[in-house]
Amino acid sequence: MMREVLIQRLDPDLPLPQCEYPGDAGLDLRARFDVELAPGQRLLIPTGISIALPPGLVGLINPRSGLALRTGFTLVNAPGTIDAGFRGEISVIGLNSDKDTTVQIGRGDRIAQLVIQQLPVFRLIEVGELPGAVRSEQGFGSSGGFQHRPTQG
Repeated sequence: MMREVLIQRLDPDLPLPQCEYPGDAGLDLRARFDVELAPGQRLLIPTGISIALPPGLVGLINPRSGLALRTGFTLVNAPGTIDAGFRGEISVIGLNSDKDTTVQIGRGDRIAQLVIQQLPVFRLIEVGELPGAVRSEQGFGSSGGFQHRPTQG
């Protein structure tokens, strides 16, 4: 079933988000302004659009892998979450992860991807004890590669 998502262009000179290639999952979001991020700097970057997601859908904002590889630009809180009730301008928290080079983002540059997904319908059931599982309470790196070391107090 095709769902409609309403979009408002807050900057008439920027193109609407679109998928770069047929079958792509993410709509490319663009920077509304020129920005410069020094090494290690993070900055809120507006995209010039607002959307109205219907109930049952969520928008997830992900970094662009090519941009991250080329420049070190990534998103601090990836994926960012856009709930159905949010109507403000979509902005991303950009981070320059490069230790030496300033990242230049130009107005209209593609800086992130918006993936819209269907949410499952569920309800929480409180219980006194959870059923067992193979993994059980093993946490970070439980399948290898991470050694948990208790913190010293």
